[in-house]
Amino acid sequence: MNALPPDNSNGYELIAEAFIRARSPSIGAATVREWSKELQPGSSILDLGCGHGVPISQSLINKGFTVHGIDASPSLIAAFRQRFPKARAECQAVEHSKFFGRKYDGVIAWGLMFLLAPAIQPIVISKAARALKPGGKFLFTSPRKALKWSDALTGRESVSLGAEVYEQILSAEGFTLAGEKLDEGDNHYYFASKP
Repeated sequence: MNALPPDNSNGYELIAEAFIRARSPSIGAATVREWSKELQPGSSILDLGCGHGVPISQSLINKGFTVHGIDASPSLIAAFRQRFPKARAECQAVEHSKFFGRKYDGVIAWGLMFLLAPAIQPIVISKAARALKPGGKFLFTSPRKALKWSDALTGRESVSLGAEVYEQILSAEGFTLAGEKLDEGDNHYYFASKP
């Protein structure tokens, strides 16, 4: 079997158009809107792995939040910028980003964590912790069980570290795990907060 070439977008640049067509415009939006009720109106939210912004960033922007997006796919971040010209956006792998050099009220990583290598996932959680203001909220998705599978669109390996390991990483970074949830698309959510 041939190894896949390195790609900061984890294969999503090559399939960006197919991803935009395939991404449900509703799955995840209701859960994210519910999560955002814990934030003050107009709060700042960093969307890690924002893709083209639908439906996650879109649902937050529609609720009046200030959203900054980061994605490693040039095509997806271009679509994000076109859709949300007032939102700040960066084309960068999240593990290399400086997160615009600021702090946020909320950080969200919907559909991203499990695309990252196992060694990178704790780094991203640590960076999210440092990017949050006191009392900030962090949401990410990844299966509850520790497992590996091939991404349906890219064919690349996806890895969930599992709830027990994620809870340990969150605790080590000063987060309190406030809850977990499964949505209508069988996406498993972790809701964490900083003191």
